Amino acid sequence: MANLFETWSLDREIVLVKLLNHPRDKVFAAWMDPKALAEWYGPAGLSIENHEADIREGGVWRFDMVGVFEGQEQRFPNLMRFLEIVPNERIVMDYGTPDPNDPDRFRTTVTFDEQADGKTVLTMRQLHPSPERRQIVIGFGAVEYGLQTLDGLAAWLDG
Repeated sequence: MANLFETWSLDREIVLVKLLNHPRDKVFAAWMDPKALAEWYGPAGLSIENHEADIREGGVWRFDMVGVFEGQEQRFPNLMRFLEIVPNERIVMDYGTPDPNDPDRFRTTVTFDEQADGKTVLTMRQLHPSPERRQIVIGFGAVEYGLQTLDGLAAWLDG
């Protein structure tokens, strides 16, 4: 599946951008701390339950997003495999379920661009396995959920 992500393709891409009122080293640090990640990561209304958090190149973050829907607790298992971490600049990871053969796994690249005023532009680029898969995740709300995640990061940094 690695070949799938060698060529970037706009028809498979989702890009989310957030201007954060904090310097890039602080924004980057929020991604490197497993306890912090569990506090801000994920869509509104869901909590994070960490199972494994080895946040380094070659490491993984295995967690559940947990929410209550129609009175029933639901868990959504997730796994990020960290491929590249350049401090204060970039994080590259594969993101999917814990299933090693997850056909819907996608590549995410997060960049941290510090502005002259001490703010940071965070850009999160997702590259999905196919244009069809991209449309499916957009259809179930991935853009809105991603923006809620970045809003959660902003609120956590502000707090």
